[in-house]
Amino acid sequence: MSLRAIKSLITRNLINIPGRRTKRKLVIIESDDWGGVRMASKDAYNYFLTKGLPVDKCPYNSYDALECNEDLESLFEVLGSVKDFNGNPAVLTANAVMANPDFEKIRESGFQKYYYEPFTKTLERYPSHDRVYNLYKKGINEKLFKPQFHGREHLNVAHWMRALQAGDTYAHMAFKWNMFSLHTGINSSCRSEYLDAFAVESLEEQLQLRAIVASGLELFRQLMSYQSRTCIAPCYTWNSDVEEVLSEHGVRALQGIIIQWVPVYGTEGLHQKQYHYTGQRNQQTQRYLVRNCFFEPTLTNGTDPVPDCLARIQSAFAWHRPAIISTHRLNYMGFLNPSNRAQNLNHLKRLLFAITTRWPDVEFLSSDQLGDIVSYPKLFVKQLTKGSHQYQSGINRGPLI
Repeated sequence: MSLRAIKSLITRNLINIPGRRTKRKLVIIESDDWGGVRMASKDAYNYFLTKGLPVDKCPYNSYDALECNEDLESLFEVLGSVKDFNGNPAVLTANAVMANPDFEKIRESGFQKYYYEPFTKTLERYPSHDRVYNLYKKGINEKLFKPQFHGREHLNVAHWMRALQAGDTYAHMAFKWNMFSLHTGINSSCRSEYLDAFAVESLEEQLQLRAIVASGLELFRQLMSYQSRTCIAPCYTWNSDVEEVLSEHGVRALQGIIIQWVPVYGTEGLHQKQYHYTGQRNQQTQRYLVRNCFFEPTLTNGTDPVPDCLARIQSAFAWHRPAIISTHRLNYMGFLNPSNRAQNLNHLKRLLFAITTRWPDVEFLSSDQLGDIVSYPKLFVKQLTKGSHQYQSGINRGPLI
């Protein structure tokens, strides 16, 4: 076994040691970035190349864009092609932003004032997106697609507006195409290129962020017709004040990876690390849900993503943990490059078929359902009777750290 393989084996076991235990085979598929703008079009992509920007070196620039009709239709077909122990299809927790910048109004203000628009309005500006919002509703009704809150925008408004007002070349170059991030690494001064929406550096920014989060959650309720019960912070970056405002608006569980990046006031880009495990509770009595499996074929191009993800699921189940799979939107987008969508949906179909074959008692859940389970274990441990919806006590609290 190679050193890399040994390291992977150790890591995927260590991440599963602490947390809630369950004998149920629970699979949760979490996917970030829905609803947000990225690369605007092929024309924009080619323009940046002519200007010498290496956008072709970043998969998000090459493949990620606002989801189109065919992206959702093709994804739903794959998710619906398998059924779990209870006869339910695979469900994707679509962590979505509810708004994007209103570029025209910002331009009219001379870059002095920020405006935003619901993502449903942004969809109207794109050529193959007229049915996306209705497809969201269809996916929800058919239990294939469960949006949860990823932020009002996937954008650090304060940092981006400062860059525009300062005349930052790259910020304005992206703005010309109704974009805010080139994600090239050229402009190191903007860290995550304005994607870290919940990163704040002062009390003033924190107060602005509280209002942004609150308005984003209200917009989510209006557009989705239900309240988001979970949230994942963009770039896994947030602080306890964000948790407080999320709690005030009904968010009961926080998705993420094992590491939380906590911004430090008075610094630029400096963060502290905090570590979490699934089932851990914070001061707001919210529970953390930590991803322990990864399925990112666009980011690992050239390798088969299915065996590694299955190995991680196996490790999770061996430790009696839910398997929480991270898989970003860009893996399933074909608006810019249809072959990206086709290839990765084939990988996803193989993965789902392998899961249901290897673990016939698997259950597909959305993140909000998992949040309920880790919060109220005695109410949500199901009897192992196929098709039964009765529950009995059985999930035990894992060791706390």
